Amino acid sequence: MVGAVALSQSGVGLRIQRAVNGDQSVTAAPLFLEDCGIVTSLGYGKKEVAHALFTGADDGIIRRSDLVPHKQVNVGAVQGGLPTPPAALRDFDCRNNRLMQAVLLEIAPAVEKAVKRYGRDRIAVVLGTSTSGTSSSEEAMIIYQNRGAWPNDYHYHKQEISSLSTFSARFLGLTGPTYTVATACSSSAKVFASARRLIRAGLADAAIIGGADTLCRMTLNGFDALELLSKEKCNPFSANRDGITIGEGAAAFLLSGDVGPVQFLGIGETSDAHHLTAPDPEGHGARKAMLQALHDAALEPSDIAYINLHGTATLLNDAMEARAVASIFGAQTPCSSTKSMTGHMLGATGGCEAAFLWLALHAATSPGLLPPHLWDGVHDKDLPVLNFVARGTPLPEGKQLAMLSNSFGFGGSNASLILGRASSGA
Repeated sequence: MVGAVALSQSGVGLRIQRAVNGDQSVTAAPLFLEDCGIVTSLGYGKKEVAHALFTGADDGIIRRSDLVPHKQVNVGAVQGGLPTPPAALRDFDCRNNRLMQAVLLEIAPAVEKAVKRYGRDRIAVVLGTSTSGTSSSEEAMIIYQNRGAWPNDYHYHKQEISSLSTFSARFLGLTGPTYTVATACSSSAKVFASARRLIRAGLADAAIIGGADTLCRMTLNGFDALELLSKEKCNPFSANRDGITIGEGAAAFLLSGDVGPVQFLGIGETSDAHHLTAPDPEGHGARKAMLQALHDAALEPSDIAYINLHGTATLLNDAMEARAVASIFGAQTPCSSTKSMTGHMLGATGGCEAAFLWLALHAATSPGLLPPHLWDGVHDKDLPVLNFVARGTPLPEGKQLAMLSNSFGFGGSNASLILGRASSGA
């Protein structure tokens, strides 16, 4: 078995060993995240988001009365104006694509360097979304109901899942493989695996990855019908948790073999097929995804300095994730759910929370702190104890800086992603 990674397990512990047959080891070329763009309810761009994230700000969670009839709900809303698409792309104009354009502009200089090196046809675009441009269709439907005619600028393809990646490729002038991943809340985490396969297969030399999702009435009313919306700001892993807070946001990365500040180390993907909306109560699929990611990265559980939990604050999701994490990492590894600061960004959550890892790992944006876990501190006695990060907690010392992020979607679509600080000799 050439360059393989063998797993063995004893009790709740996990041991990972690299098995190499002499000098026949074959290692795939490393891939790096050269640059990152991010916009969430925490702020606009790397600097704003990093400041709010590491200080534990939650003022981006606001109450809205225009999303669910006869009810005010808490949402993580992106504040302020967003860029308008160029005239040639006005048929793609919707809030979701505007969110994406904002983060693409942040990485545009790095993309142009990649274009000069590889060519426009050698850069793929693989993005994730859940709602796409549904909010724009909702606004158009309201006008139709009131006036009996659709707005002149309305096109159904703004809502199509493909709209996000098609718009992004055209905005950047890229002609490589282009598609959108839509697997609910794991969408923009799974793009890391999809893009890596394209690069390793020789179909691209680099890729734009990430995703975007937008607040819309369909999503909020759906979760309200399931009785899953939190009455106040969500309270992950608390005994008092009562549901999720929905948010919106976007993130984008340039993935390539060119050495960058953060390395893409590994990913695990599993599918529970347990229930349409409820996760497997014991978290078997989530656990397997984390083990696969460790296997892929050739790391031990003790090598992980921090875990960004999926942590939606629903009764079932938090319970299964706590069990899955504790079974591998015990109670030692620092972890937090950042959704109490941003809300659950659905199809964008995997990419945005990967961006939080990028901000923590990249020396130029990191203040040397971990993202805190904001909750009421009331432990659920039915859940294993985890090491939740308090405000002001520094990065662990004497550790390889590798971090893991979990993203779990409806239908049991699970993705666990590991990023690491690139060594100077990478």
